[in-house]
Amino acid sequence: MSDWQLVIGIETHVQLNTRAKLFSTSAAAYCDEPNRQANFLDFGLPGTLPTVNREAVAKAIRFGLAVNAEVAQVSEFARKHYFYPDLPKGYQTSQFEHPIVKGGRVEVAGEKESFSVPLVRAHLEEDAGKLLHDAIPGASAVDLNRAGVPLLEIVSEPTLHSASAARDYAKALHALACWLDICDGNLQEGSMRFDVNVSLRPDQHAPLGVRTETKNLNSFRFIEQAIQHEAARQQELLEAGESVTQETRLFDPDQGVTRPLRSKEEAADYRYMPCPDLLPLRISDEWMQECRAAMPELPADCQRRLVADLGLSEYAAGVLAADRDTVAYFEAVAKACGEPVTAANWIAGELAALCKEHNVAISSAPVDAPRLADLLGKVIDKTISGKMAKQLLARVWESGEDPLAIIEAEGMRQITDGAELEQTVRKIIADHPDQAQQYREGKERLLGFFVGQAMKATKGQGNPQQLNELLRRLLAQDDA
Repeated sequence: MSDWQLVIGIETHVQLNTRAKLFSTSAAAYCDEPNRQANFLDFGLPGTLPTVNREAVAKAIRFGLAVNAEVAQVSEFARKHYFYPDLPKGYQTSQFEHPIVKGGRVEVAGEKESFSVPLVRAHLEEDAGKLLHDAIPGASAVDLNRAGVPLLEIVSEPTLHSASAARDYAKALHALACWLDICDGNLQEGSMRFDVNVSLRPDQHAPLGVRTETKNLNSFRFIEQAIQHEAARQQELLEAGESVTQETRLFDPDQGVTRPLRSKEEAADYRYMPCPDLLPLRISDEWMQECRAAMPELPADCQRRLVADLGLSEYAAGVLAADRDTVAYFEAVAKACGEPVTAANWIAGELAALCKEHNVAISSAPVDAPRLADLLGKVIDKTISGKMAKQLLARVWESGEDPLAIIEAEGMRQITDGAELEQTVRKIIADHPDQAQQYREGKERLLGFFVGQAMKATKGQGNPQQLNELLRRLLAQDDA
């Protein structure tokens, strides 16, 4: 790929988590039973008239404000014509020339570097239905539960140049949508779907190449795999002297390849026209001010506050600020235990690892904030050691037991009595004279051996810091 520049743009369909659909009163929630959440308007029956969902508009405004975009106080809906069985009206009500959000940027804290992605626009539109190919033998069925569900389509500028950067952008957009509470973020249910546009050009100064669009990716891993395959496929064509066909493609996750679906339409193919059933959408100054006042603290501002006000590291603050539920959990633990840095390190470290291992969101973690705070309180007052606390956390996660009850019932208390620990350390040194002499002769790594022996002798309950200090002092004495 070194001889070619990969150019990527992403169109993201964000399903807004409203109670009703964009233009009808049908419920917009996910539903397994076909056609249970569709009414006469969703079926496209003649004579039906749409009414715009105010809640959906407010969520679009919230996104525009979050990405520092221009939120148009006057925007318009249009009819986008195409003919598929899952589109009963023969057109999709969308926005074209006058979208509600113009421009803006999404900030991305990637795995390799931080960067920002400029946006072209974000516009409101209704979703289409869904074709079911396995419901009726020998035929396809149509489920219109999703028809009319409100979407915010977010279009990025084609400024991404690697599959990993595209993946990181998608993750950042997903996190932002969830943080703003405009989307539930459930990728498996199609709450966010990514259409990836990929093209190659000889260098950064050449005109953009012919692009393909790989549609409906609902996994960050699939985004990365689809781009990698499509880039390699296009490179092979171009280096063989062939041309890339502008088309829409689908990703086959089982084979890890993209496959052609249909030729790619241009705007003229959709015969856009202003929707005669909907007046221009006007946002008053008062409503805009209400939306601004209701904006939550944004992730970047939250991260800066955690660092500046509570003394957290950039890493820990970044982990916490990636998710509002995690921040709320942290703030509850920090308030209860009184040490924000300790709380942050445990939540970003041990607890995050358990959540990842068990694929559980922190809001559903079996160790709630009060229990973690109780556990950390016993670390802070030195009742138990950090090692004991890690073992106890894993046990509480699995069993749901009260950590304080376990500590009391099983006598899980750290030994901090200096005289008792010194007696233990002197015996260990006396029992291992050869290792003690080698340590004095410069083999300092043997300190770890003695610490291990001390922890074993105290059944893991010796205060590690005190043991280390005692061992260093007494090992340095020939008569210890």
